[in-house]
Amino acid sequence: MPTLSSRGIAMPESPIRKLVPLGNAAKERGIHVYHLNIGQPDLPTPQEGLDALKNIDRTVLEYSPSEGLLSLRQKLKQYYDKFNINVDVDDIIITAGGSEAVLFAFLACLDPGDEIIVPEPAYANYMAFAISAGAKIVTVPSSIDDGFALPSMAEFEKLITPRTKGILICNPNNPTGYLYTMKEMIQLRDLVKKYDLYLFSDEVYREFCYTGAPYISAFHLPGIEEQVVLIDSVSKRYSECGIRIGAIITKHKELKKSIMKFCMARLSPPLLGQIVAEASIDASADYMLMNYNEYVERRKFLIDGLNRIPGCYSPIPMGAFYTVVSLPVDDADRFCEWCLSEFSYEGATVFMAPASGFYTTPGSGRNEVRMAYVLKKEDLAKALRVLAEALKAYPGRTMPV
Repeated sequence: MPTLSSRGIAMPESPIRKLVPLGNAAKERGIHVYHLNIGQPDLPTPQEGLDALKNIDRTVLEYSPSEGLLSLRQKLKQYYDKFNINVDVDDIIITAGGSEAVLFAFLACLDPGDEIIVPEPAYANYMAFAISAGAKIVTVPSSIDDGFALPSMAEFEKLITPRTKGILICNPNNPTGYLYTMKEMIQLRDLVKKYDLYLFSDEVYREFCYTGAPYISAFHLPGIEEQVVLIDSVSKRYSECGIRIGAIITKHKELKKSIMKFCMARLSPPLLGQIVAEASIDASADYMLMNYNEYVERRKFLIDGLNRIPGCYSPIPMGAFYTVVSLPVDDADRFCEWCLSEFSYEGATVFMAPASGFYTTPGSGRNEVRMAYVLKKEDLAKALRVLAEALKAYPGRTMPV
């Protein structure tokens, strides 16, 4: 038999999706599954986007330009202006979701063997995209004990080698919900400048910051404008995960030319998705505020509920709609599988993402899970009750009931 590629063998499974067969099997047995495992918002897509999709009057659904529709990029520039992210239309490249944006950024910036430093736990697909590019993710650990604050710059510097090409952050963070402070961002700026690195900044959750402090984009940091590669997506802020529209923003002209070669090779980003995304940018301030307020309420409800369950601990996330929770279990992977395959309470169970898949350091996150508060509060209440009962019944519980 022909052999598989080393990249294919090394590619990690998604910690978010690998348990889907068990979740589907539970549903086939008639069990209601509360999905806390995936960041799929249940809030409505803007009516402006839905209307644009319904009212497409084209007779041909043609290729779009490889860099994306000019009208969409113009709308995005206006959107970024509201956040004092000062970019030109020509700095914006439309991609098939934020995932393609990360992949193309890596392919254009990194040679095989190059290294990127990433605080962990981190979005698991960063590792997958690095493997696709032949590059290596080097992680610097953050801890649930201090709410997953950014590690010290000394810890970053210990990891810098001649192969280091960049630092990657997600702000607000997936999976932890941590929001980097101005002080932390300035420290990153100084480090990136000192070692002449790229700063890859995934900012797809910028609409969901809960501190009241001004949102800090990597493009707000003076002196490294051409070293910043910003990753964006409409998936989360407009509940449009399925249209697959993201963006890369860079002021580095040669890097943009390189990224465009990959864009040309894949021809064009999704036309229908771009039409929906462009219309959705006109969503009203009331729509955005309604979604924001809903996540604020869900966050408080979930975190309060989790921290009342004996043995559970979650720091208060300050952004996005995720939290990482420590549980009184011997192995969170085993516990998540057990919940789906062997447990139910009043006809229901919970689906969580084991946090071990968001770490590369062996053994890290062993008793942690990531939860997404993308369910209405009534469902979160039921999910919390099911989780509490599951922890009482789980054979591998690590503290007395």
